[in-house]
Amino acid sequence: MKWPYSNVKLISGSANRPLAEEISSILDIPLCDTATLRFKDSELYVKINESVRGCDVFIIQPLSPPVNDNLMELLIYIDALKRASAGRINAVIPYYGYSRQDRKDISRAPITAKLVADLITTAGADRVMTMDLHADQIQGFFNIPLDHLTATSVIVEHFSAMEIKDLVIVSPDVGSVKRTRKVASMLDCPLAIIDKRRYAMNQAEVMNVIGEVVGKNLFVVDDMIDTAGTMCNSLYALKDMGAEKIYAACTHGILSGDAIQNLTDAPLDKVFITDTIQLPEEKQIDKIEVISVAGMIAKAIDRVHKGKSISILFD
Repeated sequence: MKWPYSNVKLISGSANRPLAEEISSILDIPLCDTATLRFKDSELYVKINESVRGCDVFIIQPLSPPVNDNLMELLIYIDALKRASAGRINAVIPYYGYSRQDRKDISRAPITAKLVADLITTAGADRVMTMDLHADQIQGFFNIPLDHLTATSVIVEHFSAMEIKDLVIVSPDVGSVKRTRKVASMLDCPLAIIDKRRYAMNQAEVMNVIGEVVGKNLFVVDDMIDTAGTMCNSLYALKDMGAEKIYAACTHGILSGDAIQNLTDAPLDKVFITDTIQLPEEKQIDKIEVISVAGMIAKAIDRVHKGKSISILFD
C-alpha cells in the first residue's frame, strides 16, 4: 500500500513493537525515530527525534501488562506530540486496559475505564482507535471520536478454514451473547450460553448451560483471557457434559498468573488469540495460535487519515 502523503507519522510505544512494525510494513510508512527512556527512579521519558509539526500522528500502544507503565508512556507521548504542534494525535490502543472496571457494581467502587478515558483526552489525544472493548458503553466515556474495531471477522475467517463439523458456538457468559451470536451467524452454527456466577476477581462458577453441547464440537468465544481460571472452569464443565473437541478464541490474550498452566491442563484442543497484546516467548505453547490484526488496524488507519468510513471493515 503506497501512500501519496508526506504528513502521516507512525509512532510505536514499547508495549507491542512487533505489531507496530507489521502495521508500518503494510502501510509502507516507516516508524518515527523515537525512544522511551527511564530515569533511575523508574520515571519514564520519551524522545521524538524528528519533526511532527502539522502531521497526522498515530501512536500504537496497547495498555497491556505492565498496564500502568504502558498507560503512562502513552500519556507522555501524547503530551510530547501536543507540545510539538502535531496536527492531529490519534491514540491507537489495540487493547484498552482497565476496561473491566466499567461500572459501579459495588459500593464505593471506581469506574476506572472512565478515568482512563479522561486521562487520554486531557493529555491531548484528538481521536482514539481501539479493538473489542470489554463493554460497548466505554465508547461513551470519551468526548472525542472513537473508532471501535472488532477482531471477530479475522478470527472467524481463520477458524472457518478448519471446517469443523457438528460445531456449536459457546458464549462464556450472558454478557458475551451479542459477540458470540454474531460468530454463530457468520459460521451458520447453533449457539449455547454458559450461565455462571462470579464470586471473586478471576473466579466464577458454572451454574448451567443453555443449549445443546452433548456430542458436539465447541467453539468458546470471549473478548479476553486473563488468568484463564474462569475460561478453564467452563471448559471442564462443558467436557463433563459430553462435549467432544473444544476450541476457544479471544481478542486479547493477557495470560497473566497461572494462565499458561491452566490452558495446558484444560480439555482444550486449541485457543486462538490475536496479537493486540504481544505474546512473550516463554508463553508460546502448542495450544496457542496467534492471529494478526495488523492488517485490519492498518486499513483503519488508512481510512481515518483519508477521511473515509471504516464501517466497511465490519462487513
